[in-house]
Amino acid sequence: MRIILIGQAPFGAKVLEGLLEKDEQVVAVYTPPDRPQGPLDPLKRAALDKKIAVFQPSTYKADQVFAAYKDLKPDLAILAFVTCIIPLPYLELPTLDTICYHPSFLPRHRGASAINWAIIMGDTKTGISIFWPDAEIDTGPILLQREVEIGPDDTAGSLYFNHLFPMGVDAIIESVDLIKAGKAPKIRQNEDEATYEPPCDDQVAGIDWKKSAQEIYNLVRGCDPQPGAYTHRQGEKIRLYGARLLQDPVAEQPGTIVQIDSNSIHIAVNGGKLVVGKVHSERTGKVKAAEFALEHALNVGERFASAL
Repeated sequence: MRIILIGQAPFGAKVLEGLLEKDEQVVAVYTPPDRPQGPLDPLKRAALDKKIAVFQPSTYKADQVFAAYKDLKPDLAILAFVTCIIPLPYLELPTLDTICYHPSFLPRHRGASAINWAIIMGDTKTGISIFWPDAEIDTGPILLQREVEIGPDDTAGSLYFNHLFPMGVDAIIESVDLIKAGKAPKIRQNEDEATYEPPCDDQVAGIDWKKSAQEIYNLVRGCDPQPGAYTHRQGEKIRLYGARLLQDPVAEQPGTIVQIDSNSIHIAVNGGKLVVGKVHSERTGKVKAAEFALEHALNVGERFASAL
């Protein structure tokens, strides 16, 4: 079976490694163009080490790019951590179709920031889906799914790296086995249960201190490590990471700094305290909270402004 792998980053590299361990025939890898003066993408590096052809088109709309793809005569294409839109002709060309990894339990949380939104919206469970992509975003029929609990202190980073990353790699390899055996299902998604959220960027990452403690904590966890939930101090954007929520009632107004210790900054929220371990500002970059407090001459009693 001739496989084309389209992807990037450590996830794509691990999928390639898993396929080769199963003696699958990966005839080419597609990955984004190199970043100026940046390190090689892990998937590209892994493919070059195995002498697998690497393609890095800046666009998939050019006729010559599709012609080269067609010349590879793929039986199966695998989308493993793809952040660009792959046109429908590429998806339909392989004789056995195309499969795609998505880090949510579809049809919930379609879109580019599924992991972030599962936490931000207070879900207690999520999962991964391997599906057959079509012309829409994350709407194709399901091949395989796996579910996982979201821990009360999980961040987008911990959920991905501890669960959705390894689970996804294993699920892709299992899906390839099912396709080879002729046992891969195509289960239609239930549109009544579908949700779609926008990219998790600064349009949604601003903290409103009037919201409940749990809502703020979910936002901070869901934006950790990217893009970083933020507040304002003296007009400067301040991003918060490594947070914990203490259900200790406080008298101070939400957003007020109630304690600074050697490890963290404690901030009053409605129904408790947000304990922040790391902070990012343009002046200091991302540093430990105590270092940030010293550098910015932060004082107990100060109040962060809502990012509205």
